[in-house]
Amino acid sequence: MNTPDEDRAGAGRSRRRWFAGLAALGGVGLFGAGAAIAQPWGHHHGRDPEEIARHLERRIDRMIRSVGGTSEQRDRIVAIAKTALADLRPMRDQMRQARRQGLELLAAPAIDRPALEKLRATQMQSADALSRRMLQAMADAAEVLTPEQRAKVAERMKHRMERRWRR
Repeated sequence: MNTPDEDRAGAGRSRRRWFAGLAALGGVGLFGAGAAIAQPWGHHHGRDPEEIARHLERRIDRMIRSVGGTSEQRDRIVAIAKTALADLRPMRDQMRQARRQGLELLAAPAIDRPALEKLRATQMQSADALSRRMLQAMADAAEVLTPEQRAKVAERMKHRMERRWRR
């Protein structure tokens, strides 16, 4: 049978383990959130850039066909998307490195809160830059389409989002 002192010591270790696990999960969530942002136009884990570009091109083809677009429109939008992908690739790599750095900081024997905050602020700046570049590409692509085609795309995306959100 344990003495009261041994019970308190065991409870303290258990509490520390629980908080360490919580911190690790929080860190994965905080620094893993950038992963979703850094994956332009969907999640493409483990794919090479050429495969991502081909996938994107197929999606653009489908979208152009669904709105009655021309091959010229398709080519212009593909060029916009490929340029955006090339611009976003370095940001994606930077965010991946920052996630690794965040996990290292959280796994360290002593938690360096100022370093974590600095990393968080940097991640937010990266996410903002990525968001701006994606919005620019989407606006550029939208300008290629006619107002009627944009309305069709918007309606299609609305239905798609509703299906996802119902899950």
